[in-house]
Amino acid sequence: MLLNQVTSRAFRSTRRPLRFNQFLTNRGSRVSAATQAIESGRIRRLFDGLLASDRASLAQSITLIESTARKDHEEAQDLLQLVLQENKARRKDCQLGSFRIGLTGPPGTGKSTFIETFGKFLTGSGHKVAVLTVDPSSAVTGGSLLGDKTRMTYLTRDPNAYIRPSPTRGHSGGVTRTTCDAIQLCECAGYDVVLVETVGVGQSEYMVADMVDLFLLLIPPGGGDELQGVKRGIVEMADLIAVTKADGDNLPEVRRMAAEYISALKFMKSRSHHWKPKVLQVSAKAKVGISELWDVVQEYRQALEPSGELNNRRQQQRVRWLWTYVGSELERRLRCHPDIAACTAELEKAVIDEAVTPGHACDQLMSQFFKEGS
Repeated sequence: MLLNQVTSRAFRSTRRPLRFNQFLTNRGSRVSAATQAIESGRIRRLFDGLLASDRASLAQSITLIESTARKDHEEAQDLLQLVLQENKARRKDCQLGSFRIGLTGPPGTGKSTFIETFGKFLTGSGHKVAVLTVDPSSAVTGGSLLGDKTRMTYLTRDPNAYIRPSPTRGHSGGVTRTTCDAIQLCECAGYDVVLVETVGVGQSEYMVADMVDLFLLLIPPGGGDELQGVKRGIVEMADLIAVTKADGDNLPEVRRMAAEYISALKFMKSRSHHWKPKVLQVSAKAKVGISELWDVVQEYRQALEPSGELNNRRQQQRVRWLWTYVGSELERRLRCHPDIAACTAELEKAVIDEAVTPGHACDQLMSQFFKEGS
């Protein structure tokens, strides 16, 4: 493993650091050996199932990558390596292949209703749609309601749609650490549109933008005042804004909200040189503005894809998620290390008693960890 090599070599002053070419050789040997070993095993069965667009295989694959068991983690990485190569080969004929859309919005926006209507529109237009809904987990029990799937009854029964709810387990970005991997699995299974719904809306929710091609912000009518504290950070990340529930008595307020956001966008810098964020009015209940929204999504893709901007975004996203993995793996190894565990309770008590700063305690933990790894 790369992290093993980093901790055992990069922090030794008496030995030369691991060369990148050497790492590639080691990785290639491991992947080759793993591929041979799993040719007739569970990973091969799951991979073949993904290629056949088998929903059960997709569900089992996502369960595998979400597992925290060490053996499952290693098998998941072997599966993802096969998926990575398959998806890369498919993209030779087109620049991106599938299209990824992130959706966020405050409670009461009607995200689930919108996703179901939008998803049915897409499947009716010949697309295969995967919906990754992220449910908040209890900070006390770790449990999750996982209720989004029950709120999308029609889309759940659609043979060209796949819905997968996943608990956040405390991840603050509104997405789980494995959401990015789940996207790869869905694409390998033949889903050409992937929708990622996040938890609520807040300053940290923009993490979803690090794994999608287009970030869609859903706003309910009358949601202006209570969003003032989080509006700017989210709106600046949005590529498209949709004011929901544009029907009946809501229409005047919807129009007012749309005009307010159009005005606000004029004072914000767009994150793309080829696209200015737009504001639309939609009603999932009345099915108003859904096809127009998809037209704008296509317009967005046509504006950014030929220039290579979308491909560059994906490349940058992969690098950022590398470091997300590094941070997660470092934390896991710190917590599992026997010597670290022995002094953790003492340091935590010192922090509680204000005898030492959290930063100083962190320095001691890291010093102990890398000393043991040297």
